[in-house]
Amino acid sequence: MAVIEGARFGHVNVTSDDWRRLADFYSTVFGCLLVPPERDIRSADLDSATGLHDAHLTGAHLRLPGHGVSGPTIEIFSYEALEPHVPPSVARPGWGHIAFQVPDVAAAADAVVANGGGRVGEIVTTQTSDGRSVTWCYATDPDRNIVELQAWSNGTR
Repeated sequence: MAVIEGARFGHVNVTSDDWRRLADFYSTVFGCLLVPPERDIRSADLDSATGLHDAHLTGAHLRLPGHGVSGPTIEIFSYEALEPHVPPSVARPGWGHIAFQVPDVAAAADAVVANGGGRVGEIVTTQTSDGRSVTWCYATDPDRNIVELQAWSNGTR
């Protein structure tokens, strides 16, 4: 199996019924920064790439914290026509969650809830096989996408 030479992570996308509300949540709670320009796209190329007919999307990229001005982004889009949203589950196949390392998991969970998100389970501390420990929990953003909050005993994973 061949490795794609020069590949590197670029962004992850989340689709929302209100991209501005969700972008505000990630900016307020986690310090993500808007990366211009905002998107407002309706074109034959968008239809071809998405396999949709007469697709229209709006949105923007937000720079994720902790990686500098050229770090990865979360791309938040809203499509004019959306399919129904299914309830969140950490056990659903596919992309499961986005994780943020935070200094205080309990305080971060409180901030998530105070800004329109929710809690999924309890805060736990797990001992890893290499002797470190991680305190973590799952929460949800205002669109019910799952967000993991984690604090490692040695700072980084």
